[in-house]
This record gives sequence, C-alpha cells and structure tokens, in this order.
Amino acid sequence: MPLVQLVTISRATQCWFKFCCRGPARLHKISSHPAVRVVSGCGSGSNGWMKTESSSELSKSLSAALSEQPLDSIAKSSCGENVGRPELQTLRPPAAAIGRMSLYLRELHRLEDSAVTSISSRDLAKKLDVSADVVRRDLAWLGSVGRRGVGYDVSTLATRLRAILGSNTDWRVVLVGTGSLGHALLRYRGFERLGFQLVAALDVDPRRIGEKIGGVTIEGFEKMAKVFQTHRPQLAILAVPAEAAAGVATSLTRAGISGILNFAPTALKLPKEVRVVNVDLATEIQRLAFHVSQQTRQNDAATADVETRPKKKKKPG
Repeated sequence: MPLVQLVTISRATQCWFKFCCRGPARLHKISSHPAVRVVSGCGSGSNGWMKTESSSELSKSLSAALSEQPLDSIAKSSCGENVGRPELQTLRPPAAAIGRMSLYLRELHRLEDSAVTSISSRDLAKKLDVSADVVRRDLAWLGSVGRRGVGYDVSTLATRLRAILGSNTDWRVVLVGTGSLGHALLRYRGFERLGFQLVAALDVDPRRIGEKIGGVTIEGFEKMAKVFQTHRPQLAILAVPAEAAAGVATSLTRAGISGILNFAPTALKLPKEVRVVNVDLATEIQRLAFHVSQQTRQNDAATADVETRPKKKKKPG
C-alpha cells in the first residue's frame, strides 16, 4: 500500500516528498511552490517502486491540478480507490500568515463592494501596512492565484482565502452569555459574510430569557440539550464571567462543540481535540499601552539626544 509522507520543508519555499511503495525512499524535488503539500501516486517499478515523471513534468502537472481541484482530492484521486487510508502529512500556513489572510479577506470584501475586480500585491500590502513580499509569500500558500503584471483577481482570491480559512463552509455558532458583550455580538452583522451563523444564544439570567436580539431568541442554559438538538452548532462563543467559564466550556464540549471563542479572562483546560481561541480585551489593551509607551520612550530619547548634541559653530563669512 503506497504511503505518501512529507520529508522536509526549507523555509516554506521548497517541498521535498518521499514516495514510498513497499520499498526504500526516493526523493523528488517537485516544486518551489509552498502550496504543493501532498502528492500521491500509484504504479510499480523495480523492487516495487513506482515510476514517476521527471521533476519538471511532475511540477507542471501539479501546478495545473492545483488550479482545478483541492489538494486533498488530488491525493485521493491520484492513488485510486484501493489505497485504503494512507496517513498524509500536510503543510499548514503559520499562525501569523493565517492572521494576515483574515485581514486580506476583509479588504477583498470591501473591494468587491466597491466593484474593484483586481488588485496588486503592492496595493494590498499598503492597505495593511505590510510589505508586498509578505503578501506574496502568504498568498503563495493558496497556489497559483496571481498573474505577473496583472495582479490578483479579487473574486478568485477571496474564494481561495475563504477555502483555506474555512469560511467556505457554513458554520453554526451558539453564543453563551448575553450581557453587554453578548448583546453586541448578536447585533454584529459581519459574521454571516464569513460563513458564520449565530443560530442560538443561551443565558442563566431569567430577565434575558425570551428576549430576541438580531433575530436570535435567548434560551435558558438548562435547555442546552434541546437547543443543540435543534440547531446542531459546531462552534461556541463564550461571553460569561471568568468564574463560570470552565464549567460552561466543559458542558459545551460534552455537547459536541468543536471550537470555542473564549472572551472570559481565564484559561480553559479542555480535551486536545477542542480548539480554543482566547480573546482577553484587558490583556490586548495592556499590550497596546506597552507598545505606545515604548514608542514614547524612543521618541523622548531621540529628542534628548538632539538637544544635547553640540551645535556646530558657524564659520565666519
């Protein structure tokens, strides 16, 4: 049974793959494109080895395939139906790149609303105050999406970004905690465009139960099982006090939630298969204050240096 296994990555710019087919490893440098992540193939050669095209031909065929179908389907179709379930190790963009991709998508939505059809890496970089090289390196994870001298098609690029960020899937989200922050989140209309639908809201305060905000009726937390059976949410937003967060998160996990956006100022200890993203507003504003104070100190030091520097005497005319 063939096994396709990633061998090594050099600075996310060159991919080397090991093609195993009941024999020792053989390496092929198949592409300098970081988006080429999984390659699989069937066939036989001497000693059970698969025969492959030359590196250049293989690279061309992969580039063509990447523009037409997802990487996972390439891996599946290349080996046929009798492969079984090979373990495929794939590359993933770094967290910093994922964060920037979300910002790229936000700007692309604004461009679509303004009927702009194309944009260069330089113009996109200016909107986010990063370098064009960073933009090109990030977008290289999407495959071949731009054309030299033309730039990126806004609609195509937005579609590719939604795919890699998971926004091309309709995500059902439940909100737990409908205080001031919860109210604001229920009224926020930006979720739907990114593929997130707030389908339910839960609270323990009887004064809030039954209230309808942003088209969502607040239910009692004790009705969570019934609400989950009806709406089947995959993700949850936690906007409860810190002392209640751990218990609520555990209940959500047992109910089948796969990911939690946690606004409570506390760390959650949950099973590894449940992903948690923490958003602590107080910590973020503290970080902001640190950077501002650092910049202020640097400016003060530069000013003091200029003031203490001896002035040059003017030469007599």
